[in-house]
Amino acid sequence: MSKDQAIGGAILVVCALVAIFYTVGLFFYQPIIDAIPALKIGETATVQFWLIAIPVFVAFVAIMAIGAWIGYTMATTPPPKPIEEITTEMEEKKEEPKVEEAPAPPAPAAPAPDKKKKP
Repeated sequence: MSKDQAIGGAILVVCALVAIFYTVGLFFYQPIIDAIPALKIGETATVQFWLIAIPVFVAFVAIMAIGAWIGYTMATTPPPKPIEEITTEMEEKKEEPKVEEAPAPPAPAAPAPDKKKKP
């Protein structure tokens, strides 16, 4: 199992546990605290309210953050060129004659070392 698969498996387990505890807390809070009074953290209606209100608040803030990011991106991105300017550039590019480049001359060879011995 690769590291990515292990992380994916851990995310799967955590999300499944959170979903189970959320559902149990939302719909079965009263029977649980009747059976185990030590788990009582508040009145049933109050706990159920916060179990709904917190995820709604988080989702609302996340959607507003995405909207703010989109607005920021639109406000800071320069406008595109007008289509007329783009088509004019394309037409000018087609009309230009293609100039072939002459091949570069070969580089001069390095001088051969002098084989004569000096006296």
